Amino acid sequence: MENMLGLLKVKVLRGVNLAYRDATGSDPYVVIRMGHQKLKTSVKKHNVNPVWNEDLTLSVSEPIQPIKIKVYDKDTFTPDDKMGDAEIDIGAFVEAVKMNLSDLPNGTIITTEKPNRKNCLADESPVVWKDGRVVQDIILRLRNVESGELELQLLWTAIPGAPGF
Repeated sequence: MENMLGLLKVKVLRGVNLAYRDATGSDPYVVIRMGHQKLKTSVKKHNVNPVWNEDLTLSVSEPIQPIKIKVYDKDTFTPDDKMGDAEIDIGAFVEAVKMNLSDLPNGTIITTEKPNRKNCLADESPVVWKDGRVVQDIILRLRNVESGELELQLLWTAIPGAPGF
């Protein structure tokens, strides 16, 4: 872990208009992967607009890897159904962290990622200096599914002595 840069808190806020996978809706949960790390949220019963507000923390090392996100419908007697997936490239976010921006006024936009064909962003996603931390609010459009978006927030936690920080 000598290439460890810091900790990335992924706050899974909510899902919007997720796909129905059962007669009564869906029982969604989110799985987040980065490299060999795998974390997941709780299951929200009978809800296609779930609110999680759950923090999942990943350790970030070089080389920087994308965050892979999958949404599933929890089933009891059969394998869980897929409800879409997305990917986040955190390169711009990590570059903003490396800038050592402690003197910036609160609320300053460092950079903005725009939606394009290569990413899953549903809207512009500013990287902001907020309360002494680098923060990014993200709305992801899920792929490989008929509908659904996820709202997330990325927050950086520095590790004392990490290289370049």
